[in-house]
Amino acid sequence: MIPDAPAPPTQKRPLTVRLASSRGFCAGVDRAIQIVERAIEKYGAPVYVRHEIVHNRHVVERLKAMGAIFVKELDDCPDDRPVVFSAHGVPKSVPATAQAREMLYLDATCPLVSKVHVEAERHHAAGRHIILIGHAGHPEVVGTMGQLPPDAISLIETVADAEAFQRPGDAPLAYATQTTLSVDDTAEILATLKRRFPELPDPHKEDICYATTNRQEAVKRLGQGCQLVLVVGSKNSSNSVRLVEVALRAGAAEARLVDDASQVDWSWLEGVSTLGITAGASAPERLIEELVAAVRARFDTEVIEDAGERETVTFKLPRALTA
Repeated sequence: MIPDAPAPPTQKRPLTVRLASSRGFCAGVDRAIQIVERAIEKYGAPVYVRHEIVHNRHVVERLKAMGAIFVKELDDCPDDRPVVFSAHGVPKSVPATAQAREMLYLDATCPLVSKVHVEAERHHAAGRHIILIGHAGHPEVVGTMGQLPPDAISLIETVADAEAFQRPGDAPLAYATQTTLSVDDTAEILATLKRRFPELPDPHKEDICYATTNRQEAVKRLGQGCQLVLVVGSKNSSNSVRLVEVALRAGAAEARLVDDASQVDWSWLEGVSTLGITAGASAPERLIEELVAAVRARFDTEVIEDAGERETVTFKLPRALTA
């Protein structure tokens, strides 16, 4: 008897993956995570962290396993354990309370967010009313608005808000922005404000951070040539959500935000020949690697890394952790 011929190998469908070169951790996120890690190493567990150190579920869970305890407010922290303030920044009242309680605290605020705080204080000292472009309730916005008295800053979220804004009295104006916004959305809001208030000055430097800008420019290139763009990041990550919006605006037929490879519905790739992959500024690189590996397991995959900015920025750690 002639044995049955072996079944032919299953052919994987070809798929091109374009990988954004500007993706994943930025310098501010990397610094914040290192601050928590070094604090646990130096002071032992537990170390308390006010709010999520960065907006990424995987990062938070890993740090919890190391001994970090995440809390909403200082009221949830004992006086005798270190506490770290998140990368998004905090109102001035928070370190003031920590000092009054004689707590050991470490400030992991991104230096680029701190720059916005300094600019806001400078404008306030000069007698200007500050327009803050950002999203209500985001920790960074809460922290920035908390640098000054409540009537010193007006929050603008949309073009409609910019049209409706009324100058308080005859106060001169200045503006600042949340660092993780969409560059294009901010430009539209700012154009509206400048049309209404031509004297509105520019900040000394662009408030939207270099990493946010680089990631959005990279995802624009993906959106122009990919049917589907997958953005690795958590739903509460502002910069990750913006990347989905930017990809769709740039021409991608579909864009999805996923925490990791396990959240991919592979039916999304039906009819897709070119897939774009990127990650928000708080997503670890290993999540990208795992997603690419999951794609390779299902498709005959060619991975092309898109050209883009190579980031070399680093920020120093607090002296208390390096002495």
